[in-house]
Amino acid sequence: MPMVDNRRVVVAMSGGVDSSLAAAMLVEEGYDVTGVMLQLWSEPGEGSENRCCTSAASRDARRVAETLGVPFRAIDCSRQFKAAVVDPFIEEHARGRTPNPCILCNREIKFGYLLETARASGTSYLATGHYARVRVTNGTFRLMRASDTRKDQSYFLYVLGQEQLRHVLFPLGELTKAEVRAAAAQRNLPVAQREESQDICFVRDQDYARFLGAHAPHILEPGPIVDPEGRELGEHQGLPFYTIGQRRGIGITWSEPLYVLEKDTCRNALVVGPADHLGCDAFGVVDPSFVLGQPPSLPAAVEVKIRSTASTAEAILYREDKRELTIRTVKPLHGVTPGQAAVFYRGEEVLGGGTIASSIRGKGKGRR
Repeated sequence: MPMVDNRRVVVAMSGGVDSSLAAAMLVEEGYDVTGVMLQLWSEPGEGSENRCCTSAASRDARRVAETLGVPFRAIDCSRQFKAAVVDPFIEEHARGRTPNPCILCNREIKFGYLLETARASGTSYLATGHYARVRVTNGTFRLMRASDTRKDQSYFLYVLGQEQLRHVLFPLGELTKAEVRAAAAQRNLPVAQREESQDICFVRDQDYARFLGAHAPHILEPGPIVDPEGRELGEHQGLPFYTIGQRRGIGITWSEPLYVLEKDTCRNALVVGPADHLGCDAFGVVDPSFVLGQPPSLPAAVEVKIRSTASTAEAILYREDKRELTIRTVKPLHGVTPGQAAVFYRGEEVLGGGTIASSIRGKGKGRR
């Protein structure tokens, strides 16, 4: 492996204001910066581009690099992205689960493939525009929430461990979004006011049902809508059209509002029920990952997030086996969705997380 230069850093650039300012700040701090844009998979078809690396975004990132006087290059990892992010996205929907592709991309592509590529070339660090912080205590790297709680992205980064964090820089962790835009404008960066996109980058029109129908048509088959006791109430149009907790668009007139409780792929059935069935105070988490390499002593009091935009909730974390944990919350949560991430916190620190595998309605009982 080439000799590592402690001042060399690759900045993952998207053409947006966050990664652009991150690059500018590192140049000012004296780092030897190289800007890199990843070319990710997009659906075949004329004019179809991945939203994270459009030709316009590539031009913007290159302009920023020229403004900063740093080299810039694109790396084609479309094949790796398709295998590590897109294919699992389709497979998980086929199983009735709702995956988070951004977490897969962080683990496998940005802080996997790109970090490994950078390290193999002798670069010390990978920097991104994520709103998160790394704190080092006695040689241990801890992942922390961003100072700006409204922009905090630590939820998407729970998959990072010690080996990644020792080579990662998050220059924006102490800044608010308003401060980032002001700092970019002050530096005359050409993307200071560029708008953000929150969409899934590889679905060209954000029509997930169309995308899944094109790539896995068997999962859009109609089937029964049933109540929790199994009584048939109607017919759904394909399980991927529905989300846990959904109320509108179910297509059933009932004496009280009905909500989506579960997607039963074995029967291709959509389970619905009234609002008092929505609460879930215990659920399983599989494939856990912990920032320190191991969980805290279990059972452990933690705060848990079940979506990036959700508030944290008090909970107890229990061990089931090597691959599975159980979370029992103090108060029932709505919208616990298999396939999404459950991320564990203590205050500002991210402990780790895993993938929600199942939920238990009614009073949950985590095994001690």
